[in-house]
Amino acid sequence: MDLSDATWRKATRSGNADCVEVADNLPGVVLVRDSKDHEAGTLHVSPASWRAFVDVVEHLRPAT
Repeated sequence: MDLSDATWRKATRSGNADCVEVADNLPGVVLVRDSKDHEAGTLHVSPASWRAFVDVVEHLRPAT
């Protein structure tokens, strides 16, 4: 899969810390990678799986 058009972003709550980056602009796939080691590999998940993961994380996150 050609990832050259992926637009990567860090989580908004990560601040300046290292964390994961996500690219969700490609059709049919969401990409996840380590922000401090781009060459370590990329996780490919379906948009539905990513949405389910985000929903669980948001549900479990403590109130601010």
